[in-house]
Amino acid sequence: MEPLPDFWQRYEATPPSGASARMPDGRFLAMPLRDYGAIGVLGFIANQASFAVLRPICGWMAAAARGFGAEAVLGLPTLGHVFGPPVAEALGHPHWVAAGYSRKNWYDSAFSAPTSSSTAPDARRMWLDPRVLHRLRGRRVLLVDDVVSTGSSAHAGLALLATAGVRPVGLCVAMAQGDRWRAGWPGDVPVAAAFATPLFRRGDDGSWQADLASRADVILPGKDA
Repeated sequence: MEPLPDFWQRYEATPPSGASARMPDGRFLAMPLRDYGAIGVLGFIANQASFAVLRPICGWMAAAARGFGAEAVLGLPTLGHVFGPPVAEALGHPHWVAAGYSRKNWYDSAFSAPTSSSTAPDARRMWLDPRVLHRLRGRRVLLVDDVVSTGSSAHAGLALLATAGVRPVGLCVAMAQGDRWRAGWPGDVPVAAAFATPLFRRGDDGSWQADLASRADVILPGKDA
């Protein structure tokens, strides 16, 4: 089998051939364009990215979310676990909390919520470890994930925190992928991102064209909350 192009390994000073996203420092990151039929999106698989790519993104995420005054970070599974620890550390926290998809034998179903995502649509449950609930209760909690796209994973994160009696002060992601997630998203939970990308639609000639109006207005590094 022929190997796929090696995406997410380096930043470019100028736009590369093909699809790419512009970073806060003006550089570009080549990304695959995923064909979802009616729309296309730029894909980002964080656990396949190089450290050199991830390190600045974590810094940009922390900078974008710093104004929320978070006292704890909850990383959503699975790829939110790539960003939860470094973002929490950049915000000055001694640790973070990891939600998960696997149930340990001491878990309580009261602290779980159903979820699905655009890349893994099969229904499953997201869990909190009851032994670390004290890190979240009564604190200003920041939700962290890799991408917000349709919003299903982020809504599951809200529901999961609600089982612990917590309303997050914000959601922080590496990439805000279009604006489909905006419908139904609560106005009291602001969203911060390292960078934002639009949806893509087919032009008259059949080629993908960026729908710039679909690039969500989120809190970015250097943009006040």
